[in-house]
Amino acid sequence: MGPAISVGEARERINSALDAIDAAHDLLRDTPSWLIGNMFRVDVAQRLETQERINRGLMYRIFAELADPPDEAGSKAQLRSMLWQRLRITPGEITRRFRLAARIRPRRSLTGPPLPAELPQLGAAVEAGTVGEDHIRSVCRAIDLLPGCVSPADVEAAERTLVEHAGRVDAAIVSKLGQRIADYLNPDGLFSDEDRARRRGLHLSDQRPDGMSRLSGWLDPQTRAYFEAIDAAVRPGRHQPDTDGQARDHRTPAQRCHDALKLGLETAIASGGLGVHRGHPVTVVVTTTLAELTNAAGAAPAVTGGGSRLPMRDLIAMAAKSIHYLAVFDDHTERPLYLGRQKRIATADQRLICYARDRGCTRPNCLESGYHCEVHHPDEWARGATTDADKLYFLCGHDHGIVSRGEAHTIVTKEGRLGWTDGTRPPEINHAHHPDELLRGDPDPPEEPA
Repeated sequence: MGPAISVGEARERINSALDAIDAAHDLLRDTPSWLIGNMFRVDVAQRLETQERINRGLMYRIFAELADPPDEAGSKAQLRSMLWQRLRITPGEITRRFRLAARIRPRRSLTGPPLPAELPQLGAAVEAGTVGEDHIRSVCRAIDLLPGCVSPADVEAAERTLVEHAGRVDAAIVSKLGQRIADYLNPDGLFSDEDRARRRGLHLSDQRPDGMSRLSGWLDPQTRAYFEAIDAAVRPGRHQPDTDGQARDHRTPAQRCHDALKLGLETAIASGGLGVHRGHPVTVVVTTTLAELTNAAGAAPAVTGGGSRLPMRDLIAMAAKSIHYLAVFDDHTERPLYLGRQKRIATADQRLICYARDRGCTRPNCLESGYHCEVHHPDEWARGATTDADKLYFLCGHDHGIVSRGEAHTIVTKEGRLGWTDGTRPPEINHAHHPDELLRGDPDPPEEPA
């Protein structure tokens, strides 16, 4: 801690330093480098890399301090919303920075003195600018590989060793050293149930243009046992010759594993035993238009409640096997022509309208899909507003909280869409779930608030 200074002095010093950095960047950009030679350029690249790492360390310090804001700074939800808007980084990246800052920076306890950082050696290296983001990931991954049976002293020694090497070698070498340290500290490969529970997880990537998605992650022993049983059930004809009248199974092992997962998910959804999610029995929600449904071969894909694209042939094949929530809309008026459902629940039908019209959260630039949204009443239900389908809109939990706290306001436009405003600017509409609107421009220009 430095000498005590006032709030005004602290702000002035920080702003002055940032202004000097901005001025230095302007000078560097305006100075030609074609005369200096490659050896000097390497020196410049090294210094720029170090400065970038130091800047990153300062960023983590700010995130650590933001995690425990003063009362006047507002709620954590407000802070995350401000960071999302001002830094233009994803909510996932905001969460990652907060989590890493909590590991490498000291934390303030609720009642006692500050708590030491979980990874103080790594924190010091980040602050000094000796390691980059790839080094940070490698060190954290190596430490997280260690089981709970490893003593704190050995964990500290492993961290210190990895950080020392991270200051001299690239991150790939650090990762290999981390694996060797883990093998040395846990030669028998002993892992507890807590270790396995901590490591379990699956990651589903964004959908590619061809409709495919990559699935990666780690299964715990129970999940693997379930999967093996299903995998064994999707191998008809594998050991049968082509001459006995039945076709041989020509799928690869990887394709059989894929089909096993699909069978398991399809069976689980069809069983009806997964409970209820936001008023719906857990099932697949799909919206399309009448023209697309009748022209399956060349039609545009339908849209699922998760925001993914579903080819029309796949939709028809799925509908033939089990009943899903399917909304079919008129091509021109966008009025619902058909609402398929598993049982008559008014709120489920109304949510289906929101799936088709909004597709996801209505806050401008929010990409949260309909599966993760709540139903919002623009006119407060507690004040007598009716729960009609054309008066309900999708908001994700985070943005619903923003409206509930009065930090933003929503207005229904004359086109029937939900506009967002802070009270000083015209309401904006979220076009992120409607790529056709993004391409052809805003079909609903902002309206001046009343």
